[in-house]
Amino acid sequence: MLKTRIITALVLLAVLLPALFAASTLPFALLTLLLIGAAAWEWARLNGVTGAPAIAFGLAVAAGAWTSHLAFGMQAPLAALWWLAALVWVAGGAYALRAGPSRWPQVSKLLRMVLGALVLVAAWAAMLQAKTVGVNFLLSIFCLVWMADIAAYFGGRAFGRRKLAPTISPGKSWEGVWSGMLGVMVLAFFWAFYIDSHMNVDSPSLYQLLLRTQNLAMGLLGLLLLSGMSVVGDLFESLLKRAVGAKDSSQLLPGHGGVLDRVDALLPVFPIALALTSLSLLP
Repeated sequence: MLKTRIITALVLLAVLLPALFAASTLPFALLTLLLIGAAAWEWARLNGVTGAPAIAFGLAVAAGAWTSHLAFGMQAPLAALWWLAALVWVAGGAYALRAGPSRWPQVSKLLRMVLGALVLVAAWAAMLQAKTVGVNFLLSIFCLVWMADIAAYFGGRAFGRRKLAPTISPGKSWEGVWSGMLGVMVLAFFWAFYIDSHMNVDSPSLYQLLLRTQNLAMGLLGLLLLSGMSVVGDLFESLLKRAVGAKDSSQLLPGHGGVLDRVDALLPVFPIALALTSLSLLP
C-alpha cells in the first residue's frame, strides 16, 4: 500500500508541477478542471447517483466551470463571490456537522447535487484566480492546508484525548485541531517574514497579505479561520462517506482513494482565502 501511495503521489507531482509553473494559466486550469470533474462524479456517487448520470454530472460541472471562466474570466476581482462562499461554508458547514451523517440523506437529492456543483465550481474558480495572482500566492494556500493536516496528524497522535467528531471521524481530536493551527502559525510567520522578504518570489503570499499588508490581529484571526475551515472541509467529506458507509470517495487515485479525499480541505479554504485577501488584491 505504501509503495502504491508513493508511486501515485510521484505521478501526480510530475503532472502538477509543470502546470503549476507554466507561464500560462491554461495548463493549470485544464488539469484542475479535470480533477474537479472527477470530484463531481464522486460527489454524485456518494449521493446516490450512479452510472451514466454520475458521469454526466461530472461532465456538466466541469463544463459549467469552464463556461463561467470563458464568460467572466478570473482576472477580475470577485470579492462578493468569495465572501458569499465563505458565509455558506461557515454557516452551512457548522449546521451539517452538527446534524451529523444521519440527517444528510434526508436532504433533497436535487439540493445536494446543486450544492456539490456550486462548491466545486467555486473552489476551482478560486484556485484559478489564485494562480493568476502568482505561484507564491497559490502555493501558500496549498501549504496552509497541508501544514494544518500534517501538524494535526502528529499533534493528535501525541496529545489527542478529546474526540472532535466521534460520529463522523473518530480519529480526529481537539488537540489535533490546535496542533494544526499552531503549525499554520509557524508556517505563516516563516513564509511572510523570510520567504517573501529574502527569496525572489513572483507574488505576495497569503501570509504576507494577512500579516503584513492588513491588520496583524485580523490576519491572525483569518489564519485561525482558514485552519479551522480546512478541518470542516475534511469532516464534511467524511460525513458524506459515513452517510453511505463508504471508506473512500472512489479508487481513482491508487493508494489514496478518490479525488475528493485529497481535495476536501481545499474546497472551503480557497474561496475563504480569496475573500480574506480580496481588499489587498484589489487594484
